Amino acid sequence: QVSLEESGGGLVQTGGSLRLSCLLFGRTRNIYTVGWFRQAPGQEREFVAHIQWSGDSTNYADSVKGRFTVSRDNAKNTVDLQMNSLKPDDTAIYYCAAYMFGSREYDYWGQGTQVTVSS
Repeated sequence: QVSLEESGGGLVQTGGSLRLSCLLFGRTRNIYTVGWFRQAPGQEREFVAHIQWSGDSTNYADSVKGRFTVSRDNAKNTVDLQMNSLKPDDTAIYYCAAYMFGSREYDYWGQGTQVTVSS
């Protein structure tokens, strides 16, 4: 069992930056990757980025490449998402999720944090 808690959301102007943090609790040694997803009003949830929990591999959605950076600190059990050059289209609820070894999907999800980018 793993629990996740996001923080760092807020209101920012176009071109601004925010840093989201995901704090993980529980059986973190069984985590394969930690991902960030987002859901805008009236839209389906979409993948943003992920990072291996015990490696260096990262992956990003095309829409955020070059602007967002995902990083982790295993000692603190955190995964951060640095978001730069924010656009109004980035407005959404952002969720972090854990993909466990042996699983076929993201198993555990946080409650989400709201990011609003004003034009």
